[in-house]
Amino acid sequence: MTKGLSFLLAIAVASGLQAKQVTKAGTTAVPLLKVDVGAHAVGMGSAYVSVVEDATAMFWNPAGLARVQGNEAVFSHAQWFADIGMSYAGVAVNLGPLGNVGVSGQFETMDEMERTTILEPDGTGEMFGAGSFAFTLSYARNLTDRFSIGMSGKFIHERIYHSTAKGAALDIGALFDTQFHGMKIGMSITNYGTKMRMGGRDMETQKDPDPTVTGNNENIPAYFKTDAFDLPLLFRVGVSVDVLKGAGKSNLILAADALHPNDDVESMNVGGEYIFDRKVSLRAGYKSLFAGDSEEGLSLGAGLRLPIGGRMNLALDYAYREFGRLNDIQKFTIQFGF
Repeated sequence: MTKGLSFLLAIAVASGLQAKQVTKAGTTAVPLLKVDVGAHAVGMGSAYVSVVEDATAMFWNPAGLARVQGNEAVFSHAQWFADIGMSYAGVAVNLGPLGNVGVSGQFETMDEMERTTILEPDGTGEMFGAGSFAFTLSYARNLTDRFSIGMSGKFIHERIYHSTAKGAALDIGALFDTQFHGMKIGMSITNYGTKMRMGGRDMETQKDPDPTVTGNNENIPAYFKTDAFDLPLLFRVGVSVDVLKGAGKSNLILAADALHPNDDVESMNVGGEYIFDRKVSLRAGYKSLFAGDSEEGLSLGAGLRLPIGGRMNLALDYAYREFGRLNDIQKFTIQFGF
């Protein structure tokens, strides 16, 4: 009897340990929405939810859009794995007392591939494409001189061959200046929306409704029904401090973000940025702390901001990120203020 109880206890413990190892990684749609945008943010290890005050705020924290002075346009690009291109473009417009509005787009692109089948594994000669995009419309406003809020609506589209999936989502965010040594606190909830389900003429087929009965029509039109997948919902909260605020021409910003996704374990991003004379920036950070299976890690970056007359300025940013066993990533961003 004792041996039997010990055996059952051992099974229960082993099952519990195995259950703890199971995650929800890879269970959401549109991985494009999880790819960080902007070399400024990536260079800081993506610890950016409380730092962002530019047109990339429409990805990180829509409340940061309210901090954009004047108007701004930004374009960012990175060559991802397997020759996949990841791009982001956005425009922010300052409406004065009414707040700020912005539009942006994220794009995942790749070269066409040759279709293969079981009977023709070397290719049929027919080419097909795949990709995804998301368009965002955002609004943000400073409620006080220290507190900002923002929200975004986005339309999402994925495609492969003749199949597509469409969805919609909302983002909300808040940003608060504590006035304590330049400390800021930021929060955002992104990609709260519909499920995504692939459909299209690729799902059409012909089927015998009952193969056990002779004489049936074997070519009854039928349709494969695919599963619906959630969007990658993410809650971010972060804090940043300018430890050299008021000390001459230099700034040193230290930031940390805590992340709670719906398809993975909780993790943290940490990073820092040294700015000299508001023109030259050096950045470093580390992404996905405490996320055991992540390949992402150390990030490094640099930036240069150049005034070009009047209120106009040009910013150039570069970032490098380690990806472990995968290809390391380089990201480039150009930003124009006017």
